[in-house]
Amino acid sequence: MYILGIESSCDETSAAVLFAEGDFKGKINREVKSNIVASQIETHRLYGGVVPEIASRAHIEAITRVTERALSEAGVTIDEIGAIAVTAFPGLIGALLVGVNFAKSLAFSRGIPLVAVNHIKAHVAAAYIEHPELCGDFPALVVSGGHTSIYSVKDYTNFSVLGETRDDAAGEAFDKVGRVIGLPYPGGAAMDKLAYEGNGDAISLPSPALPGDTLDFSFSGLKTASLNYINSASQKGEEINRADVAASFTKAVVGAIVGKAKKALELTGSNKLILAGGVAANSHIRRALSEMCEMRGAKLYMPSISLCGDNAAMVAMAGYFEFLKGNFADTYLNASANDEI
Repeated sequence: MYILGIESSCDETSAAVLFAEGDFKGKINREVKSNIVASQIETHRLYGGVVPEIASRAHIEAITRVTERALSEAGVTIDEIGAIAVTAFPGLIGALLVGVNFAKSLAFSRGIPLVAVNHIKAHVAAAYIEHPELCGDFPALVVSGGHTSIYSVKDYTNFSVLGETRDDAAGEAFDKVGRVIGLPYPGGAAMDKLAYEGNGDAISLPSPALPGDTLDFSFSGLKTASLNYINSASQKGEEINRADVAASFTKAVVGAIVGKAKKALELTGSNKLILAGGVAANSHIRRALSEMCEMRGAKLYMPSISLCGDNAAMVAMAGYFEFLKGNFADTYLNASANDEI
């Protein structure tokens, strides 16, 4: 069957068509037929970050065009779509409402089953697209601009939280520090590149990994310490080494993430780990987790870079599993800014 995915949780308007067949008892074949993403990066770059109201308006302008293009590139018509999957939570509420209302209208006007998708589960499902052998039981680390969490994944739809950030997310911290040292938005991508030019031991920064047996994080202290270092140098008239800031900040984040991921593997006894989310594109994190997993004899599954960011192909994949479980939505479906794992 063909599944139409709709994604509008933040600043990417995306529609995708996924072909999938099979059930939980056997191999599920899957193939991405199209995956169209309309990015708002250039618009939000003017403000140094995502402006929710502007994001919502941009989604309204793009969603019909993006969906029509996804269907066209897939070579299918709306009448051939067997289900529509839409990100309903979590995310920016105004942005989510655009996608949810569009998907509801399209689904019920055409008599097509509708499924609501959790954005976090969709990020994990991105790994399923390229690794069909995956089907749980394993920990999944989701690192993005709004989330930094570790989940225990029992099957395609059954998740439980093992650990999470208690304040800021890693991606938000990367963007904020990058902006303060003058890097273009999104700062995370620029920080990734610049960190290779600096000394990761140049600046002493606190670890965002909370001490003890917990798998929780706290990125606010790391972000504050970094900003204090930058502001203190500015007040003294001293010029900072931006590469050293990027390298030291990245080292602190990577160390925390690898340490908690290692504990998650020990806690679950798994030999598999999934890394997903927008910040999963960070080359330092990907390399460090790969090395850690190799040393432990575990296998790391990561989506391709193109599937790490917000996209509708992952939404369609997660939606197919919800469809198989019979988790359908109706006209009362509403968006929620909160996580509902």
